[in-house]
Amino acid sequence: MNYRQLGATGLMVSEIGMGCEGFSENNFAMTKELFDTAEKYGVNYFDLYASDPKVRAAVGEALRGRREKFIVQGHICSIWQDGQYKRSRNLSEVQEGFEEQLRLLQTDYLDVGMIHYCDSLTDWQTICKGGVLQYALDLKEHGRIRHIGLSSHNPEVALAAVATGNIEVLMFSVNPCYDLQPADEDVNELWNVEKYKNPLVNMDKQRQELYETCQRQGVGITVMKAFGGGDLLDEKLSPAKKALTVLQCLHYALTRPAVATVLAGAHSLEEFERCLSYENAADEEKDYASAFAEFPDISWQGHCMYCSHCAPCPAKIDVASVTKFLNLAIAQKDIPETVREHYEVLQHHAGECMQCGACETRCPFGVSIMKNMQRAAEVFGK
Repeated sequence: MNYRQLGATGLMVSEIGMGCEGFSENNFAMTKELFDTAEKYGVNYFDLYASDPKVRAAVGEALRGRREKFIVQGHICSIWQDGQYKRSRNLSEVQEGFEEQLRLLQTDYLDVGMIHYCDSLTDWQTICKGGVLQYALDLKEHGRIRHIGLSSHNPEVALAAVATGNIEVLMFSVNPCYDLQPADEDVNELWNVEKYKNPLVNMDKQRQELYETCQRQGVGITVMKAFGGGDLLDEKLSPAKKALTVLQCLHYALTRPAVATVLAGAHSLEEFERCLSYENAADEEKDYASAFAEFPDISWQGHCMYCSHCAPCPAKIDVASVTKFLNLAIAQKDIPETVREHYEVLQHHAGECMQCGACETRCPFGVSIMKNMQRAAEVFGK
């Protein structure tokens, strides 16, 4: 298992994490089986948005004796009321739900306390002014959560939240079809087939800005909906009109800036192990670029997807990394020190580009790579 830094939290997390969708399978017996498999393969991060007390209790039992082996991303504001899930901003309900969560999980803290499901700016203001954010800050101060997170599907809201400096971890929906769509307060609109009827070109600028802002500010992204609820894996259901594989979806998410882990929601051990096979898969199996280039009505023309098809470079430049750091830098008046540091430690820099053009002949998306190398050399000074 490969591990990545979760933003600036100091946590090292498995790049394949575990969603909680399958925890209720087989009368909750699947929970322990999934945790046993996670431990076997080195998965140390999981999300628990579900508020069902039976699910939380099953997770608590699965964690018994191995709590310190797992990093828990639990949700504040996801509560159980009258036998069903509810998202609440009522402070007393939120507090009661949090206390019940810790009790059922048999722990006295969450590693990441995720403010649950905020997709509108009005809701974010309610969180800020209605006491929920302050409650999360108080929980962190007393060590009951170690880091504060937010889950969202809306890049506009996520950017506003990240700008406050209070959000250390962002749980966000990342997949190649969602990334084409602009911000919307209704998550269902991201999958509205009407929006995919006309040709679409390149990633939504606000989504790209979000990923790059998180990278610059040290906010780690944990990914949900990497498979679009499974629709991306089915040609008949996918808005792209072409099926992707599990490994292609995982690799796409893991090559976005700031992404630390993809939370694989599995309803069986077979599904979970298929995701875990990513760690030993050949590059050809992970490659999404060729599939993207064949999407009927979607084009990423001129947009670097960090797919590394440009390699190998005769000068041994890691072109994808240089381009990523360039994109992180050009939106700023001053280059963030962390971006400059990451660029500096590259073994070869943009100034070494021989302008041979071999990379451009291999790029599926027609990126002007030689111009990017010239610009990077100007921006970084080497």
